[in-house]
Amino acid sequence: MAREDYEVVMGLEVHAELSTKTKIFCSCPTEFGAAPNTQVCPICMAMPGTLPVLNEKVIEYAVKAGLATNCEIERNSKNDRKNYYYPDLPKSYQISQFDKPLCKNGKIEFETSNGLKTIGIERIHIEEDAGKLNHDDLNGGSLVDLNRAGVPLIEIVSKPDFRTVEEVELYLKKLKSILEYIEVSDCKMQEGSYRADVNVSVRKKGDPKLGTRTEMKNMNSFRSIIRAIEYEIERQIDVVESGEKVIQETRRWDEVSGKTFSMRDKEDAQDYRYFPEPDLVAIKLSEEYIENIKNTLPELPESRKQRYLEEYKLSEKDANIITSSKYLSDLFEKSIKVCNNPKAVNNWIISDISRIINETELEPSQIPFDSNQLGKLVILIDKGTISSSIGKKVLVELFENPRDPEEIIKEKGWLQISDEGAIKEIVVNILEANPQSIADYKAGKDRALGFLVGQAMKQTKGKANPQMLNKLFLEELNK
Repeated sequence: MAREDYEVVMGLEVHAELSTKTKIFCSCPTEFGAAPNTQVCPICMAMPGTLPVLNEKVIEYAVKAGLATNCEIERNSKNDRKNYYYPDLPKSYQISQFDKPLCKNGKIEFETSNGLKTIGIERIHIEEDAGKLNHDDLNGGSLVDLNRAGVPLIEIVSKPDFRTVEEVELYLKKLKSILEYIEVSDCKMQEGSYRADVNVSVRKKGDPKLGTRTEMKNMNSFRSIIRAIEYEIERQIDVVESGEKVIQETRRWDEVSGKTFSMRDKEDAQDYRYFPEPDLVAIKLSEEYIENIKNTLPELPESRKQRYLEEYKLSEKDANIITSSKYLSDLFEKSIKVCNNPKAVNNWIISDISRIINETELEPSQIPFDSNQLGKLVILIDKGTISSSIGKKVLVELFENPRDPEEIIKEKGWLQISDEGAIKEIVVNILEANPQSIADYKAGKDRALGFLVGQAMKQTKGKANPQMLNKLFLEELNK
């Protein structure tokens, strides 16, 4: 059978680290990048006799995430112990939630190449993160860093509603954008604060029975997730086609070889021996508490996009790009306040800025310059201080060494030539050197003017005022 004779069924479990200042059950800081084992205490190190105390902010952030993803909020919830052994899990269990999660039955909608898609959200629950193993490949062995142990997470479990890789990517981007907008997680994938477990299965089209699924754990880049799914789909189809059975297991994605490898048999709920956490009381939420959080929800991506379409007359495509990231959207809005030119700021973000962050694989949150610098760049072009081609060079400098755009221009000697006498001299010289272009222009070939202007820009290294060049070339050509 061919690939198109199979249907893919996928579900996602997304882990997002919450942006609280302290851990979920103790007062240790959650800051990323500290020296190993410097953000720990007896509680998150699981010393005997210590007791957890639930961080209330974690509940607030989880409820916020639930409301923003159209979930029902559970008024009566509880914590459970999820038992398993791993070297960086010092208690040998994780405090999580089992049968009474904080949020359930939500949904996220987004546009795909095949129209509107709705993905159901089974549940959102809170839990603590495990520590981290640092593997010493040179000397052998591994070292345990418990800084991350006890960092608060929400796990967002989707229903098995995904049928294509495109849907997975769009859902992950939409969910990431929502969590950024409501400011419950910074979603920095490069720091592991937004990562996904992907469950993949295949079945023959028309078969009502689900295929056996495999799970790929803790993937924190869109590129890796897409490549891993594509490989795993083909692998499973090959297994079925050869008459064998797909094994339910956890698999590891290897970026270098572009393949998945078996890690261990996939656990089911009974393997974790869940039971209610005896050291924590039940979580009871009042209507007033939930209503207060609902009233403080900020503007979400969809409503911001609608506002941009109406207020700034952006195209649907441009509004989608800008509102896909809170960081891009904030850069857009704050830059407009500086330069009062929405169209120009929009053009910079959707073209050059987006191109550079894609080429360099930066997250929008890693853009090194601020709205004042981008707004000032637009002002300098609007005033004619520099040309837009020089503006592109300034932008590259802002990515490499962010500072005041005026400082960059002075340093590099990029001030625009707007002296009419100096530009006229350049125009005359270019015309004398290109008699064929004059003949072409007079014969009605408008492209000849573009060529002449281009020659002048090349000669002045992009510093000549392009409007003045056009004007003076036309005057000379039409004499």
